[in-house]
Amino acid sequence: MLRTLRRLTAPVMGVVLLAALSTTIASADGPNWTTVSNEFQGPIFGLATAPDGSLVVPDAGAGPTEIRKGNTSLIKSHPGITDIAPIGRGNMLALGGGEVEGGLYRISKGHTELIADIPAFEAENDPDEDGVESNPFDLARLNGHRTLVADAAGNSILTVDNKGNVDWVAVLPEQFVATQWLKDLVCPTEDPEIAFVCELPEMVPADPVATTVAVGPDGAYYVGELTGFPGTPGTSRVWRIESGSLHVRCGTDPGCTQVDIDPFTSIIDINFGPDGTMYVVELDEASWLLAEEGLGVGGTVNACTASGGSWDCSEVATGLPFPTAVAISGDSIYVTLFGAIPGQAEVALLN
Repeated sequence: MLRTLRRLTAPVMGVVLLAALSTTIASADGPNWTTVSNEFQGPIFGLATAPDGSLVVPDAGAGPTEIRKGNTSLIKSHPGITDIAPIGRGNMLALGGGEVEGGLYRISKGHTELIADIPAFEAENDPDEDGVESNPFDLARLNGHRTLVADAAGNSILTVDNKGNVDWVAVLPEQFVATQWLKDLVCPTEDPEIAFVCELPEMVPADPVATTVAVGPDGAYYVGELTGFPGTPGTSRVWRIESGSLHVRCGTDPGCTQVDIDPFTSIIDINFGPDGTMYVVELDEASWLLAEEGLGVGGTVNACTASGGSWDCSEVATGLPFPTAVAISGDSIYVTLFGAIPGQAEVALLN
C-alpha cells in the first residue's frame, strides 16, 4: 500500500511524482464536463486563453498547441513545456523545455528564444535558503514586459524582465501539518520501507510547493501552494503579494499575507475570470499523495469572490479526474483533466 511512501523520507514535490502515474483511464465526457480536445501527448499542467478567444495548451509531450474553432494544432515543437502565456496569435511566453530545462522562452512565428535560465538563478541565489532546488512550474505576465514565475521546488515567486534579468519577489514559508491522517491509513504496517510513517511526530514541517501564480483584479499577485509531504488535507494556502514587491517573506513581511479563505487541499492552479472571480483548482480533495496512489476522490474547481477582507468560495465542479489547470473565456470555464497522465490529458468545458 502507498508505494510513494517507499520513496519519501523527506518533504517532496508532489507534482513531480504525479508524472509517473500509469493508471489507464478512458477519456470521455463526464457528469461535470464535455471534452473539447484530447489530441495531446501530455502531460499538461497549464492552460491559457489567447486574445482571440482560442485556447493555448502547453503540451509537455509536444509543445504549445492551439485549440481554435474546434481544431487542435501544434504551434511549435517544444517538448517539456509546463506553462504558457499568450501575447498574440503564434506569439507567447513558455516555461520549460528547450535547451535549458526550466528556462523561460519567447516563442514567436516559429522562432524560439531563451530569455532566462531560472534554475541557474536558484543555484546562485537560493532565495528560500533551504538548499538549491528548482522546478519552474507556472507563469503570469505583468505589465512592463515582465513575467512572474512560480518555482515549485524553490518555494519562491520570481520576476523576469524582457532582457532576462531575474530577481525574487517572495518566498513561501514551511508550515507544520498533522500526520495522524496518514498514520490512520498505513499503521500498523509490516512493510519496513514505510514503517517510518508510524514513528512520525504529531506535527511535521511541510514544504509550501508554489504551483501557481496569477495577477488579481487589484493588481496583486496571488499564489497557491500544493503543500508537500505528507500532503495533509486542508493545508494548502493562498497568498497575496503586493504589486511591485521584492524580497518579501510571506507570513512575516507585510508585503505578502495569507488570504482569508476556506482551506484547500493540493492547490494546483489559480486563475481569474474577467469579472474578478478567482478560480482555484484542487488536484484532489483527498490529497495529492492519495491521488498519486490511485486512492483519490477527484479534484475540484472552486469559484471565489472577494467579500470585504475575506473570500467566499463555492464549488463549480467536483470529482474531476486529475484537474491541473483552469482558464476562463467569457462565461465558459475550461479545465485540463487527466493532466498528469501522459497520453491521456484533455481539455474539457465544465457544464
